Amino acid sequence: DMLERQVLRARNGLSYLAGGKRPATAQTPKDLVWKRDGARLWRYRSDQRRYRPPVLIVHSLVSKSYVLDLLPNTSLVRYLVGEGFDVFLLDWMPPEPADAENTLETYADGYIPAAIDAVLDEAAGREVTLAGYCFGGILTLLAAAGHTELPIRNMMVMATPCDYREMGFMSNMFADGRLDPDDVIDETGLVPARALDEGFQALKPTDAVAQQVNFLESLWNDEFVEGFLAINQWARDQVPFPGAAFRQTVHLLIRQNALLDGVIPLGRRTVRLKDIRCPFLNAFAEQDGITPAASSEPLTQLVGSGDATELRLHSGHIGFVAGRQAAKVARPQIADWIRRRSDEA
Repeated sequence: DMLERQVLRARNGLSYLAGGKRPATAQTPKDLVWKRDGARLWRYRSDQRRYRPPVLIVHSLVSKSYVLDLLPNTSLVRYLVGEGFDVFLLDWMPPEPADAENTLETYADGYIPAAIDAVLDEAAGREVTLAGYCFGGILTLLAAAGHTELPIRNMMVMATPCDYREMGFMSNMFADGRLDPDDVIDETGLVPARALDEGFQALKPTDAVAQQVNFLESLWNDEFVEGFLAINQWARDQVPFPGAAFRQTVHLLIRQNALLDGVIPLGRRTVRLKDIRCPFLNAFAEQDGITPAASSEPLTQLVGSGDATELRLHSGHIGFVAGRQAAKVARPQIADWIRRRSDEA
């Protein structure tokens, strides 16, 4: 047995060092049901949809959405589909120069309300459960607060920043007087993926040294290796960020810390988190190096919901989608929270 493990470890180690194959991510079958500019709405196939309303997950702008459907055994999306939910995903093509002028309003007042309409058409429904992941959570908060008429039955955010003083390196760099947004916006009007990748790596989504040790010890375990490679690949797979939305992020969210005030100047108006009154779940992770728990925590009290719940994971950022905490805690509790606020179809 020891020998067999060493042989496996050597084989996996060599294929890893040789740059092996990229893990096949995002394998859950889905159909593109609506598109506008770079916004894409997917519906996951299922012959066992048991609950309404449909669940619309809005992905972040700063990473690739396959983190939500990482591998067949570590996929939030696949799990929710298997639990009988009708799951939709709104994600974004990597922005091009034509998207440089996209503001936070482009998403919160434009794409997200339009995608909700498309979900209702597609699912013949009257309302949605809206879920936002990471920066996607900010966009859903702004959409829901700014459009109280939207038919949102329930709302959930996962690893979503609120108090930007707690956001560490990325925020400190842009706090007054250090870097300005235009220092990182290139001639195309976008923040290049490279700049985000360097900031992201500085946050150490996975602590490099401990990571290498664990990796070497676990090289005999095919499933671990595949998960590790998939996460590493995702953490390096950054996308550019629209310059106009980035300027707002720096001025409003970082420097004014407007989300923590609960009052956010958006376009020509002001939106208030207190105007969100539907059942609300704030899910975050204690060891999250990307969105620290202290940044997410205040949201539960800032919304106006009578039914506002906190789900605190004892894991890192990836604990929502991969690893033991995801399988044992995050996925079942998220599904349970939604189920109790849904109807049997």
